Amino acid sequence: MSIRFKSLGSGSAGNATLIEAREGHSVSRLLVDCGMSARQLTVRLQQAGIEPEQLDGIFITHEHRDHIGCAPVFAARHRIPVWMSRGTHAAVGQPESLSALIRFARDEEPIDFGAMELQPFTVPHDVREPLQLVCTDGDRRMGLVTDLGHASAHVVQMLQQCHALLLESNHDPAMLEASGYPRFLKARVAGAYGHLSNSAAGELARLLNHDRLGHVLAAHLSERNNRPELAAAALAAGLGRALDEIMLATAEDGSRWLEV
Repeated sequence: MSIRFKSLGSGSAGNATLIEAREGHSVSRLLVDCGMSARQLTVRLQQAGIEPEQLDGIFITHEHRDHIGCAPVFAARHRIPVWMSRGTHAAVGQPESLSALIRFARDEEPIDFGAMELQPFTVPHDVREPLQLVCTDGDRRMGLVTDLGHASAHVVQMLQQCHALLLESNHDPAMLEASGYPRFLKARVAGAYGHLSNSAAGELARLLNHDRLGHVLAAHLSERNNRPELAAAALAAGLGRALDEIMLATAEDGSRWLEV
């Protein structure tokens, strides 16, 4: 058995993560979020060596455009099942052509997904019913959290003993405060239901650190209110690692394939 993941792009312009599990000759491929155009998503999948028809499912974390993006069009075109919460579904609605493809996900209700199990969990974010994920092949666990106002006890509990993490490290508080964002937007981003700062991401990483934790990929970095070196430094400090051990998902290229 094995599991690996790759960011196809991460940031306010669009988020998508590819997760693949293998068990013998069985392969299961999940796309988490589709926050870009269908054309761009297809190109990035093909660059990863995957055709859209090889996807077994799409999981949508919440209704913000940089996450749901082209999901309705893309899923309908390629007849790919789509999992999301009922709250997300109510917030965005879906065309009739997609109704047969919708599957509903709930907090802590496991989803049998072939060679891996999906474990959705709720997070504090300012949308109807956001869900993030742990994916496991029964031996290894990969946790994904891209939009997180703060690390609740439930989030920490669900991410315990993960062997790899894709973790939001959105902004530097000083850069956000000095930015040209209007006051209400600064308050929203920095608030308890907005996005995780570098220091908060570093603290969460510290809480989740253990001897078998491998790759930690920083994601959803703000283009205006963060710098890669600041995000990397905060995570390195939280994990007690060298700076060059911290990887960053970019908006343009995502990341390379990472083994869990």
